[in-house]
Amino acid sequence: MASAPAETFLLVDGENIDATLGGSLLGRRPAPEERPRWDRVRDYGRAVWDQPVRGLFFLNGSGQIPMPFVQALDALDFRPVLLSGPAGVKVVDVAIQKTLAALAQRGRGDVLLASHDGDFAPQIAELLRDVDRRVGIMGFRELISSSLQELTDDGLEIFDLEDDVGAFTVALPRLRVIPIDQFDPWSLLA
Repeated sequence: MASAPAETFLLVDGENIDATLGGSLLGRRPAPEERPRWDRVRDYGRAVWDQPVRGLFFLNGSGQIPMPFVQALDALDFRPVLLSGPAGVKVVDVAIQKTLAALAQRGRGDVLLASHDGDFAPQIAELLRDVDRRVGIMGFRELISSSLQELTDDGLEIFDLEDDVGAFTVALPRLRVIPIDQFDPWSLLA
């Protein structure tokens, strides 16, 4: 029996990325030009491990559904996953946790998760037990939960949405530690 072709599952925690961008970096709702370009995220997901990517974009659909955005995601080859549930239930987190657990049981497929949320650390740790599976987190490096960052010793790769992925068309107002080998003095003089 032939094995399934290698692929990357790209799971996007839409609420977390939006809330982190708006609340932690900008201090306000992001303007359209300050939002990630999801086609770039998808393309990076494909390129980082040089294999096809299956994009799953998780959204809370309990309230008003932003249909133009959902249609745009679909056109970008993401599968929008619209969720609802009782008040007080973090439906996006629950769905991503279930999906990560299912991927661990599935036994194949590399995983990229776009989120900063430490609630996923147990499921990410489980995925990392499979030494043949690559697992990565996409987010703003300095804002990724410490419980996720601690998993880098177990093989978790961290990809910065701005610096590594190039998901933005404008520079974001971030304060972060710059590794000396990446320091560009010209960025300060422009």
